Amino acid sequence: MAKPPAKSPSGRRPRRPSGKASARNKARVATAAPDSLSAAAVNTASLTGHFLIAMPGMGDPNFARGITFICQHSDEGAMGLVVNRLSEFTLGDVLKQMNMPCERETVAAAPVLVGGPVQPERGFVLHLSDKHEWDSSYHVNDLVTVTTSRDILAAMADGDGPRRALVALGYAGWGAGQLEQELRDNAWLTVAADEHILFDTALDERWNAAVASVGINPANLTSYSGRA
Repeated sequence: MAKPPAKSPSGRRPRRPSGKASARNKARVATAAPDSLSAAAVNTASLTGHFLIAMPGMGDPNFARGITFICQHSDEGAMGLVVNRLSEFTLGDVLKQMNMPCERETVAAAPVLVGGPVQPERGFVLHLSDKHEWDSSYHVNDLVTVTTSRDILAAMADGDGPRRALVALGYAGWGAGQLEQELRDNAWLTVAADEHILFDTALDERWNAAVASVGINPANLTSYSGRA
């Protein structure tokens, strides 16, 4: 597993274009790097498996009202996938670009998300962990796995994919110390990821649901200045 890019963009100051800027003919899956904090713990505790919830003051359009699922976080940096931003593609578009026939209309019509502004031509399947071993997977925790190989998409096209999954193009990345500083700047709320929000909640309701899972009324968040 590769390490997160040391110079990848932070959640607030991306240095690469948004995932929506990718040309349609670049939509494909390729192998890529995809492990409540108090202020005192922010330098040592890992946010792997947590939601990073953008505060209302987030000015970066890539992350405004965004929820990022953190796939990997260590003292070398962090990597995650935005899980509530719709891309211009469907799964059928991605499969077509990869020359994978799909006759299942529900599969072909499945939305593809903008996972972040870094390498928007790369695809990630975030799914529940199970006993199936795919060619290239990273186990975030006992619940969730990120897979980047073709075999999982082929299985999804045949109706044999994971029971719950989402597909995203691009990812969000932070270099060493960047995410920790943004947490100190109160740019984000953090909370352990919720399976229901990841896979069942409507995209336009996920931010509110994630904020509520912290124990905060979203309507009151504009005046909130602490951390989860």
